[in-house]
Amino acid sequence: MARIDTLFTNAKLADGSLKDIGVAAGRVVSIENAGATAGAARQVDIAGALLVPGFVEGHIHLDTSFYGDTWIPHKPCTNGFDVHERVAFQAENMATAAPMEERARKQLELCIANGSLHMRSHVMVDGSVGLASLETILKIREEYRGIIDIQLVAFPQSGILKSPGTRELLDEAIGMGADLVGGLDPASFDRDLNGHLDVVFGVADNRGVGVDIHLHDFGSLGAFTVEEICARTVALGMQGKVAISHAYGLGDLDADAARRIGAKIAAAGVSIMTNAPGDHAFPPVALLRAEGVTVFAGSDNIRDSWWPYGDGDMLGRAMMIGYRSGFYTDEELSAAFDVVTAASAKALGVEDYGIAVGAKADFVTLAAEHVPEAVVAVPKGRRVFKGGRLVAENGHVIR
Repeated sequence: MARIDTLFTNAKLADGSLKDIGVAAGRVVSIENAGATAGAARQVDIAGALLVPGFVEGHIHLDTSFYGDTWIPHKPCTNGFDVHERVAFQAENMATAAPMEERARKQLELCIANGSLHMRSHVMVDGSVGLASLETILKIREEYRGIIDIQLVAFPQSGILKSPGTRELLDEAIGMGADLVGGLDPASFDRDLNGHLDVVFGVADNRGVGVDIHLHDFGSLGAFTVEEICARTVALGMQGKVAISHAYGLGDLDADAARRIGAKIAAAGVSIMTNAPGDHAFPPVALLRAEGVTVFAGSDNIRDSWWPYGDGDMLGRAMMIGYRSGFYTDEELSAAFDVVTAASAKALGVEDYGIAVGAKADFVTLAAEHVPEAVVAVPKGRRVFKGGRLVAENGHVIR
């Protein structure tokens, strides 16, 4: 029997079994039937609660949220959804917001308290802000190291070709510690699909990092851009290292066309992120998963210049994805849960994820009989463990 530092007793797993889970040096070293393990110096009684892996927040913006700050009323676009206009509104609001580090901490603690232990945040890096936002968020990431694992995407919110110097800034951002290169609507924002993607994939290929591109474009333009991103991914051998966030255009396709492009996405090893937004078409989750696409999820914006919603709860996000996708059966509800856990972990390249011997001891307790009930009930009163250490309980982070 492996040495055990902490024994988590009476934990209900997703299959309904009651187990004792031994943890040493932050990893699971044993999983035995409840009551079958003895000798641990420290025991934590899970008391029959459902024990699930820590949630994965796959897409968020730590630098631009106003959560915990003064309420800022939402300002609608003048003529339908327009990315350029929303970016301009964001710049106006950010000029009067509380210091970024204060807002980022509040948003981070909201997410951790709800059970997110892995995160990918996009951070503005372009000619409008330079590297200042990234410098701030890098400090915050270091401050919360050991509580949550954070990937950072150098995100050219103001475009690349339209924002002089952004190509060089993206490259410098990776050198500073950003993990991926981002992009934004290559065809409609910069109005040069190939020029935009040349920069994004050029920096990523040169630096040996991944790509995560915002793609809001609808209809055939959005679908065409998805295909072009997939083609570049394959050409550069970057399968498994590229994600497309939002991909609204996939939700505009008929079922046959969606299946065809889904097969291309899967073959290219490109992941698709959705937050199931309320007023847009969004990728058909079940159809894409059936084609072999890794579909993952994130909160995206939380109370910022794009919309006033967001609570940092990925279990609530699973419920929203299931609700908007028409998921009703236990199998479908479990699929929605997978989108915010194992599928998101795969998309982010999180290693040793899950509840298994050898995995990191990153757990969340839920007051539910099983996963489908957890998705529809979204129970609170959670305990959150990072590496076997309690880091949040009942909505509060423990430092």
